[in-house]
Amino acid sequence: MSKVEAKLKELGLTLPGQLKPPAGMKIPFSFVRVSGKHAYISGHAPQAADGSFAQPMGKLGKELTVEQGYQASRLVCLSMLASLKRELGDLDRVTKWLKVLGMVNCAPGFNQTPLVINGFSELVVELYGHERGTHARSAVGMAELPFNIPVEIEAEAEIDG
Repeated sequence: MSKVEAKLKELGLTLPGQLKPPAGMKIPFSFVRVSGKHAYISGHAPQAADGSFAQPMGKLGKELTVEQGYQASRLVCLSMLASLKRELGDLDRVTKWLKVLGMVNCAPGFNQTPLVINGFSELVVELYGHERGTHARSAVGMAELPFNIPVEIEAEAEIDG
């Protein structure tokens, strides 16, 4: 078991199964694309353990609170780690998290997107440590996200070759 997976277990966290998209949705792209020492990670949504989209859905500042958004961001992190594990075989192959783009489904006037995306960032740092886990980041609000998910996050990481 990798160090990161051991830390997940210690925290009582589990990686979700493969994404179960809604009926009729095609996925004509890779969730993780490796090129050289970089892993480019497509936008991920919060997932339940079975791979379906996690609840609750909706807009921050309307249907959802900052805390619910924070928890959704943590679930996105687990979803992304599950995709990395499927692609890389070992989560310890990630040597540095480089860049994260967090997109938050916002009601008009909601401006606490950084607090929502902190759920993702803080979990990455907790799992990988300060040196490997700290990353550059943007946290932006969107008028809509696919399927009314509250948060979508994409990232770039450096991996061992």
